[in-house]
Amino acid sequence: MRYFLFNLFLFFTCAGFAQQELKFEVNSGDNDRNNTPLSIDINQFKESELSSLTLFETTGNSKTEIPFQIDQEYRTVIWFTLSGITKANTKRTFLITQKEGSKTFQSLQIEKDDASLKIKAGDKYVLQYNQAEVYPPKDVDPIYKRSAFIHPVWSPDQQVLTRIQPPDHYHHYGIWNPWTRTKFQERQVDFWNLAEGQGTVRFKGFLSFTEGPVFAGFRAHQEHIDFTSEQDEVVALNEVWDIRVWNVATEKKVWLIDFTSILNCATEDGILFFKYRYGGGIGYRATELWGKDNSSVLTSEGKTRDEADATKARWCIIKGETQSEEGNSGILFMSNPQNREHPEPMRMWPSNDHKGKANMFFMFTPIRDNKWELAPGKNYALKYRMLIFDGELSATEAEQYWNDFANPPEVKLIK
Repeated sequence: MRYFLFNLFLFFTCAGFAQQELKFEVNSGDNDRNNTPLSIDINQFKESELSSLTLFETTGNSKTEIPFQIDQEYRTVIWFTLSGITKANTKRTFLITQKEGSKTFQSLQIEKDDASLKIKAGDKYVLQYNQAEVYPPKDVDPIYKRSAFIHPVWSPDQQVLTRIQPPDHYHHYGIWNPWTRTKFQERQVDFWNLAEGQGTVRFKGFLSFTEGPVFAGFRAHQEHIDFTSEQDEVVALNEVWDIRVWNVATEKKVWLIDFTSILNCATEDGILFFKYRYGGGIGYRATELWGKDNSSVLTSEGKTRDEADATKARWCIIKGETQSEEGNSGILFMSNPQNREHPEPMRMWPSNDHKGKANMFFMFTPIRDNKWELAPGKNYALKYRMLIFDGELSATEAEQYWNDFANPPEVKLIK
């Protein structure tokens, strides 16, 4: 009898400490996939178990350990990359299990000081976010100072693809997204054209930082400041930038960056963005090296630089000559289908704009065709992805990357 009780105790003890496993598959669907970031919920694991998890890709009876990253920003998920090219209508299977002593994979890193935050891949820089105010050149009115913008953006071959404070538009800041013609508390406020003295956008504080083998990023709180009030200044709009750089190691080296802007009214008054050709979304002022003869534009609808303005697109390729080994570099801008007015209207300076100087400026502008009223107590999100590359990028490749962003593969649990 004691022998039976001992074995019964041993059974329940072992069962109580049995390792949990989670099996799932990824179905590529109707599109080929190219190093696609994906996630899956892992709520079945306890908080105390998360540190001992390991992810494998399984093929027949073999298992290959792959990098993953736990993310608890919004819910508990793991992120991983569907590595390489996955052909359409293909299934790949994965296993999450508890295993001590998992492999160590190289992480993307954050380098931060009081003025800026940089994200690095190995010894190469990807982007810099500027939290400190940057003043214009010494002989220029300091009213043009600004914080809360991205510059530089580097290509994988370390070519700088952005520009700030160009003499023709001192209020242009690399990659940024202020709103220009707005109505707040019955006042007209321009948060973009800094020389008007009506408003600005200012860094408030970092909410989080993340480093890891799958992505590195940060969340930054920014404020849209109204200077037109009888008070000194009023915060009209709160904004959170959620920036993620994905570790997509490919034969053709690229950077993949997610840029999400989350807007929330700062008062009970709400705010109105008037219909206008400029404002919000995501704006880009390109390197001063690019002119009409050494750069080009192609949109998802086949429009070139001189055709793209005021049209709509899912994606837009902007590229030009650089000192990279391939001789060219560029950025593919992608709009998410969840965005307002998607496919989104664009503001694109044609090659004869601004006295024929042919400087490159681009913006996805979700208020170009219709006004947008933001109500208090609600969050509004705009999601974009950027592919930074050296060399060439075809329309077929751009469409593939956009499909990965807009219609990711299905991730399904296996029972």
